[in-house]
Amino acid sequence: MKELSILVVVTIFTLLTYFLVEPFAHSQMHKHVESEAFVYKDLPALTKKGDVAHGKELVMGAGACINCHGIKVEGIQSPMDPMIAVQAFGVNTPDLSNVGAVFDPNFLAMHIKNPTHALMIEHRFDESKGQMHPMPPFYGSGGDLDQEVADMIAYLQSIAPKAEELTPKMAFETACGRCHTINYPYTKDGKAHPAWTQIGEKPTFKKKQDALAFETKVLDYQDKLKKYMGALPPDLSMYIRSRGEHYIKTFIENPQNYLKGTAMPRVGVNAECAEKIIEHLKDVGDSKRHMREEIGKNIMIYIIIFAIFAILWKKEVWRELH
Repeated sequence: MKELSILVVVTIFTLLTYFLVEPFAHSQMHKHVESEAFVYKDLPALTKKGDVAHGKELVMGAGACINCHGIKVEGIQSPMDPMIAVQAFGVNTPDLSNVGAVFDPNFLAMHIKNPTHALMIEHRFDESKGQMHPMPPFYGSGGDLDQEVADMIAYLQSIAPKAEELTPKMAFETACGRCHTINYPYTKDGKAHPAWTQIGEKPTFKKKQDALAFETKVLDYQDKLKKYMGALPPDLSMYIRSRGEHYIKTFIENPQNYLKGTAMPRVGVNAECAEKIIEHLKDVGDSKRHMREEIGKNIMIYIIIFAIFAILWKKEVWRELH
């Protein structure tokens, strides 16, 4: 009975250390920021019901969206490849096929009307000083601006995939993949996925010169991106393990809360998409987690059964001496 009491005491203190002391120490070492649940209270709510047909006309016409962006689901390729785009804008322009599912509608509305305010990077782009953001604001085509923006968002949402169709990988590529890399290939559901660069997945090349040509493009892109951002955005392969889920979520939600004056814009994703980005980072940085958790449960069951038999065996062996 004495050994069992010792085991219980050790178990309790271990659990207290793991679930209370360690998280408390972590909270003292790193700034803690509460999540706002990706509701963007500082942005005005989108109150008008959008007209999909008129929104399409605006996106294709007066909004001039397809002058810089592709819409693959509509068969519209980007007017410029990533290398030309990064030279013109400092970063590649996103394809608009998934934005209606990835980004919060209030954020999208403000991004169309005032990109620097939506992205919270007004400290970097002061129009009075000639510091213009690469994406120009949409001032309308002569009608009600708020209605026209609502129409454009309705169209973008109509062509976007349903929430259940938007994969974690798609969410990451749309929201993060033009600035961040994932240098480590990973395996999910038995399928191998290559490393990700700012200009797309890293192909497998038969010839070394082709691989070198691709690497040169990536380095050239990163040079332009570094100049635009002030520093090269970090590789995110291991961020889920080094920073943790809460940090990444709240940093995405508002980078200024952690790094005042940072060049990283507010991403503007909705809550569902944020979860999918985290899921993708877990797939990349901790792809064996499901296997590890299952093995961990089996080991704990084994330890408990072994401890029971060990105690019973001890009692049997020492019974005549007690």
